[in-house]
Amino acid sequence: MRVAALALMLAASPALALEVPSGQPVTLQEVLVDSVGPQSFLRFRLVAPAIARETSDLDYETVAADLMYLCQDLAIPYIAEFELTGDVIVISLADRETEFGVADPESTQFFEAFRIEEGRCIWEGL
Repeated sequence: MRVAALALMLAASPALALEVPSGQPVTLQEVLVDSVGPQSFLRFRLVAPAIARETSDLDYETVAADLMYLCQDLAIPYIAEFELTGDVIVISLADRETEFGVADPESTQFFEAFRIEEGRCIWEGL
């Protein structure tokens, strides 16, 4: 599938399941654009039910590969297709839909920050 077509499909239907290296099911919840101080952020918020604490055997090391993959293969094409700009790309996975900025102690979440250099995601380490 062409990358641009994938980005358009995701924009039209966020519930489209994505394939990631761990094999877990992942869907796009939303993409947020915001600023914190002088930096602009592009936040790709995804739902990954398989990371739930009670039932998961997926640890951070396994999920980290998914986060990098999603930055490279979802975020970069999406950013290009919709002509977005941002200093920091944040990829987050949660075991359920959550409201941005609202604490949800019951939810399992993993997230990482990246910057883009020469068309590649570079891990920033949160």
